Amino acid sequence: MTRHYQIRIHNRQAGTEYTLEVPDNRYILHSAELQGCELPFACRNGACTTCAVRVLSGEIYQPEAMGLSPELKQQGYALLCVSYARSHLEVETQDEDEVYELQFGRYFAKGKVRFGLPLDED
Repeated sequence: MTRHYQIRIHNRQAGTEYTLEVPDNRYILHSAELQGCELPFACRNGACTTCAVRVLSGEIYQPEAMGLSPELKQQGYALLCVSYARSHLEVETQDEDEVYELQFGRYFAKGKVRFGLPLDED
């Protein structure tokens, strides 16, 4: 039996807010688009951070979210393109670059790379 949950989405970039009903067996982003919501997305495969949100309340299930580390998932981040609602939810879109930095920033902490070496080692 399919359950439906109410989701409130705060789109920080656009300054908009949506409240919609989504079934538990359909990706949240797809359901939102069918209801006229304009949200950020890119790959639709859970591999980038364009559709990243922070879960403010509720439970989300995202087994295919390859673009988020387990640590970020534990901190409440989710990718709407491959997420299912498991309760009523409130989420807030995130800045793609901020999420990317949280996830990968430690790998790029040495600065820009040129010819395979950090710039300060030329």
